[in-house]
Order: sequence, then structure tokens, then C-alpha cells
Amino acid sequence: MKRLRFFQLDVFTDKPLTGNPLAVVLDADDLHQEQMQAIAREMNLSETTFVQKPRDRRALCRVRIFTTVQELPLAGHPVIGTWWLLAELGVVPRMEGVTHVMQETGAGVLPVEIIEREGKVQRVVMEQTPAKFFPGRINVERLASALGISKSAIGGNGLVPQFVSTGLKQLMVPVKTRAALRKVRMFPHKLLALLWPKGIVAYVFTLDIRGWADARARSFAPSELIEDPATGSAAGALGSYLVEHGVFAPERTIHIEQGMEMGRPSRIEVVILRNQKGQLIPRVGGSAVRVLEGTITV
Repeated sequence: MKRLRFFQLDVFTDKPLTGNPLAVVLDADDLHQEQMQAIAREMNLSETTFVQKPRDRRALCRVRIFTTVQELPLAGHPVIGTWWLLAELGVVPRMEGVTHVMQETGAGVLPVEIIEREGKVQRVVMEQTPAKFFPGRINVERLASALGISKSAIGGNGLVPQFVSTGLKQLMVPVKTRAALRKVRMFPHKLLALLWPKGIVAYVFTLDIRGWADARARSFAPSELIEDPATGSAAGALGSYLVEHGVFAPERTIHIEQGMEMGRPSRIEVVILRNQKGQLIPRVGGSAVRVLEGTITV
């Protein structure tokens, strides 16, 4: 029997019991995949991460990410929350300003920045893989039915639904108003039929917004039967999509709010860079707060 330390954090927020919950299991080198999947089921959160020694010498740690049913190559709030915790625990060398580290994920070795001010972690920023945009028309009538809204509610600002990947392939779904966004409710079997095998999440968003945010979004994963209160991978894809379609310029900070309809408000910051090859590179940032800690026996 093994006893492993675990922590639970709320991510993309600085207030406990808001944002997106995440479980992080430390010192997980001796766990095999079936054990990690079983622990993720036991935690029963959208994702649980397992911190291991890296196989690639460029990386400080290997981070493996599991939903309750499968392992993911990359996801946003698990990366932000895991590295926030590792910084607070001193696994990352603490210094004022910006610390750069490399992480090993299922999507490759990717950079992470930890920003510290006056001895406290302020923000973690992850870089995702270059954005890929997939052509092909989406059946808007079927999509509207899967989301419980009218066909006429989808679109606006010259935007149409499109699959985008920055590590995970996800469907960006523009809706015209906040009222339409509030009305969305997932019909899992209908939505899964549209997504599978192309993607795992429908990220429904509107630019009809006031206040600090540039967009408000809701994230639906029909295979998990959940709505997610904060989805960093989808936020990176959305930022790339909005830059690709000329809504925002590269290098501008795009503020996305999510989870409002669930009572778990979350704030996600996205900056899209363009590299020398012309590819769009999303950088997704946010904060986190620890809410639980303990040990798990396996």
C-alpha cells in the first residue's frame, strides 16, 4: 500500500470555491496508468494531474492529466494549477519576477512561466501548441439542437463554428448574445455525435459583453457529461480563432470569463503570438488557490 500526498486547488480564480477545481497528486512515479485513472475517477473532478520525474532532460517535471475516463495530452487549468502548487511548495526555484521552466506533457515539452511578486505567486502562464484550424462546414441546425438554442442564435460578427486545436481539438461556437449563451443546455448524445471523433469540447462563446472581459464562454464535454467552469485549452483555441478571424490583433491580452452560469466565476487571460513561421501561439495565464490537502492510499 502506498500513501501519496494530494492537493486540491481552484484554478483561474483567487477566491476559494470559485474557478475550476483540480486535484494534484505528487510523487506519482510508481503509479501505473490504470491506478492513475482509478484515482481520477475517485477524485471525480474534470481533471486530476500526476506529477512525475521527466523522461526528457529539458523538463523539470512530467505532468500527466486525466479526466474521469481518459488521459489527455494537454489541458489548461490542470497545467496552471499544477505549476502554481509546485511553485508554492518550492519545487520550482523561487525568485522575484518571472521564472521560466519546461514541462513534459503528452503534447510535448512546453514552456511555463511563474510570475512572483513580493514573495507570492501571482500568475502562471502556459504556452500551448501552434493553433491548427480545420476546414469544413458544421451543420448549424444540428448544432443548435444539441445546445438547446435556435439556429438563428449561432454566429454573429461574421464568425461561424469551427474546429480549432492548440493541443486538443475543440469546436468554437459563436453565439450572438449573452441571453443566448445563458439559454444553452447540453444534449449529450446529440453533441457527442457532432464532435466525435473530431473533438471533445464545444466552447460556446459570445462577444456581447460588458465590463473587463472581451468574451464570455461556456464549455461542454458530452463524453464526460459535464459543463466545465474554466477551460484553459479551449480559451487558447478561442483566442487563436479570434485572432485568425481578425477580431483581435496578435499580442493583445484577451480576457475571457467563464463559469458565471455555474456559480463558479473564472477569469482567463490569453495572449496570441505569431511566430516566424506565421503560426499562432497561445499563451494562457491565470491564478489559483489551494483549498484542500491530504493523502490518498493506493
